[in-house]
Amino acid sequence: MKNSAARFSTQLFLPTLPREPVFPSTRYQGSKLKIADWIWENIRDLHFEIALDAFGGTGAVSHLLKRQSKTVFYNDVLVFNYLIGLALIENHRVTLTESDIAWLLDTHTQVRYQDFIQQTFADIFFTDEENRWLDHVVGNIRALDDKYKQALAYFALFQACIAKRPYNLFHRRNLYLRTAEVERTFGNKTTWDTPFEEHFRNYIAEANAGVFDNGKPNVATQSDVFEIEGEFDLVYVDPPYVSADGVGVDYLDFYHFLEGIADYEHWADRIDHRLKHKGLIHSRSVWCDKNKIHDAFDRLFAKFRNSILVVSYRSNGIPSVGELTFLLQKYKGSVLEAERTDYQYVLSRKASQEVLLIAR
Repeated sequence: MKNSAARFSTQLFLPTLPREPVFPSTRYQGSKLKIADWIWENIRDLHFEIALDAFGGTGAVSHLLKRQSKTVFYNDVLVFNYLIGLALIENHRVTLTESDIAWLLDTHTQVRYQDFIQQTFADIFFTDEENRWLDHVVGNIRALDDKYKQALAYFALFQACIAKRPYNLFHRRNLYLRTAEVERTFGNKTTWDTPFEEHFRNYIAEANAGVFDNGKPNVATQSDVFEIEGEFDLVYVDPPYVSADGVGVDYLDFYHFLEGIADYEHWADRIDHRLKHKGLIHSRSVWCDKNKIHDAFDRLFAKFRNSILVVSYRSNGIPSVGELTFLLQKYKGSVLEAERTDYQYVLSRKASQEVLLIAR
């Protein structure tokens, strides 16, 4: 040991500079990744240290705030989203190694593999071979004993599943869009046909690159927003969107397959077999109901009236921007509006703007 130290002392020592964490790419509908920097430009001068991302989703805004050295509380009601928050927000040092990846892709006698996806989702979203692969890797992920490594692996698997889906969604039984021998005017067949393992490895690398320690005790939770406890300097609100036509964005219907993977043990009991795409049984969220969403916003603003409120919404939604401003003014003295005109939502055919309301 002494000899090694002596040899080292004669060499030029070049300190290793800390790498800049990078948030992973995502195809998740509604993600604020593309406009996260714009959001930061509008809130950077606000005085806050502890922030709640109440509808965390992909974690893009939470990750941004974490990079800005804020203490971040990420929350989402969906299990698969919570796992994303666990992997990229609460986790500050754990990554997946090459040996971890090899283990996840191998077969182990101590792991009890099941065939639920193969038996339930044949000819719906993925090919038979892909379904077998999914069941196998899910079995290995569930056998991991480190919750952060497990969450990182789930994140990579979720993103791989999304990448191989037409429209990046699970709202329809439409495997034929991938497999039909027809001339295509949309979609990315190369991405669809890329093996799951390749996608999985790539997204693990991206997830690893997003892990870092900002020196703060960041937390991920899975809770209904009205059950969140604690005090926060700033609360960021980005709920599901209700269009002017009264149609709500139901993320659980869009991504039920990922929610099932995240809750694999109970998946069978949650499936609505009346649906061709095998969605999950669930009650309609107040955030997807045009008749209840006004009251939901009012309750939310009242609950966090002692925090700075930052609300992301669309200019043609229900409630209207004017109605949201009115509700905020019931509890806050100042409401500012920022609007971005060059952000296009996936699958959206109607012109609208991203709006950010800042209430203090």
